[in-house]
Amino acid sequence: MTTDMDIALSAELDPIVDVAAGLGLDAQDIIPHGWTKAKVPIEVLDRAAANATDGRLILVTAMSPTPAGEGKTTTSIGLADGLNELARSRPEVGRAVLALREPSMGPVFGMKGGAAGGGHAQVVPMEDINLHFTGDFAAIAAANNLAATMLDNHIHFGNELDVDHRRIHIRRVVDLNDRALRGVVVGLGGINGGVPREDAFDIVVASEVMAVFCLATSLTDLKERLGRIVLAHSRAREPITVGDIGAAGAMTALLRNALAPNLVQSLEHSPAFIHGGPFANIAHGCNSLLATKAGLALGDWVVTEAGFGADLGAEKFLDIKCRTAGIWPSAVVVVATLRALKYHGGVDVADVETPNVSAVLEGMSNLELHCRNLREIYGLTPVVCFNRFPTDTDEEMTAAIDHLQGLGTAAVESTHWADGGRGALALAEAVVEAVGGVGSGRGDGTAGPAVDDGSFFVAGTASGDAEAPAADPASRARYSYELDRPLEEKIRTIAQRIYQAADVDLPAKVKRKLRQFTEEGYGDAPICVAKTQYSLSTDGSLRGAPTDHIIEVKDVRLSAGAGFVVVIAGDIMTMPGLPREPSALKIDVTEDGNITGLF
Repeated sequence: MTTDMDIALSAELDPIVDVAAGLGLDAQDIIPHGWTKAKVPIEVLDRAAANATDGRLILVTAMSPTPAGEGKTTTSIGLADGLNELARSRPEVGRAVLALREPSMGPVFGMKGGAAGGGHAQVVPMEDINLHFTGDFAAIAAANNLAATMLDNHIHFGNELDVDHRRIHIRRVVDLNDRALRGVVVGLGGINGGVPREDAFDIVVASEVMAVFCLATSLTDLKERLGRIVLAHSRAREPITVGDIGAAGAMTALLRNALAPNLVQSLEHSPAFIHGGPFANIAHGCNSLLATKAGLALGDWVVTEAGFGADLGAEKFLDIKCRTAGIWPSAVVVVATLRALKYHGGVDVADVETPNVSAVLEGMSNLELHCRNLREIYGLTPVVCFNRFPTDTDEEMTAAIDHLQGLGTAAVESTHWADGGRGALALAEAVVEAVGGVGSGRGDGTAGPAVDDGSFFVAGTASGDAEAPAADPASRARYSYELDRPLEEKIRTIAQRIYQAADVDLPAKVKRKLRQFTEEGYGDAPICVAKTQYSLSTDGSLRGAPTDHIIEVKDVRLSAGAGFVVVIAGDIMTMPGLPREPSALKIDVTEDGNITGLF
């Protein structure tokens, strides 16, 4: 059996300088990390942005997935390759660039295995991307843990800020799934061992430093955001920040090189910026803003991904990232599979590969709700892509596509996993049609023009229903809630508008925290919900499109540097655990140094 790893290792890659040249970058404009990957300095992107017309932004999201995932990253890569394949016969289509998240080693070694696409729709070198890559995650973990260390050191040497060790919020992080670190005791070892207390670790992709990293527009902006991170509260209930303990400069130094986006390529040599990687079920789930903006400056199309289903990934992409950046997608691809439809139609996971047309149609309620939210709440055009699997039947596929087309929703099947860009041509053509064809101008709903304040790609107006560019005056950036509403109301709005919930359950301790955040000046922050990805509700067993359920909020956390409030809803953990048979069991290295078993 040919594996993803086999396909990746057999591919002939272009030197990274040639990939950069295809974007108009010279050899001196990049910092190579070997022959096949490189960093692109922010000053180079500044220069490119000053002389470019932004490309069209295409968001790839999905219906609520099965535990195995539905191939959203694979589809993103296939779409970019398909657009570039289409451009070979239609040059006016232009060049497509990818902007994707870096994989966390947690799921790589855990349940999902490799996370750089699959089959003939991969970004490469996949073994590097899936593991240490260019060291970005190690730098983010080090910066986070430096802040925790310096806070404990401050307490040890006199505690001038009167830190209340019962109200320390920052957690140390590691980029692995390790359930033993969900609850720990630190500070043991006597008078020189620190203050004994209960603590916990998070996975690095759930850290606020990761969120800050992915929303920063420049080194200056990064340092300012890091400085605003609230680490703890004093005994007088005053917030104590990274800036207060003097750690922002050193943390920025650790992240200086990491902040430059990483450039690699797909198997078909489409350029790909892969940078940053917060989880979508426990964080905001988008690659770095710098990577997205780099693609917009250097490409005609930018294909980017938001994690998990549209209720998580797309909602946060639109309500948090786009609002922060002043960008807006031209169209949205919603990835679906027949197996996910059957799962939401009531079929057990073990039986989703068995043909079942009635279950396919029954599961449409989930997909339809995601599409309806995108269209009616955000004013975006959804294009459904059925990522075809070998076990799918023509009868099932025809029934699914006919059903959606009967509702007025564009839907195509795609075989990019098996056929690469050629297998995604129908998808590429559907996307081009959805944005109104090709030609001059972006034709998207960008929230406002960029404002030059000395930092890279700082957005202009990005709140409310801002006017779109003249290229498409009818388009508007629309959000699911307004920032000036109370935090509790914003949480309830997301629950009711996006999840179809009857209400939210906010315990008294959560309401007290929300009042405290508002009193401290954070009441206008957007909301980042952490919940299960397997259901529109907070109960992962509720499939389809459940209504009248209650969103149970267990806790809220302030991410002052990132600029949002994290809402822990349902039984969600910010430190995952490994499954009974983790993917790490299959990973090995041959005598000649080749890695096997990544996927």
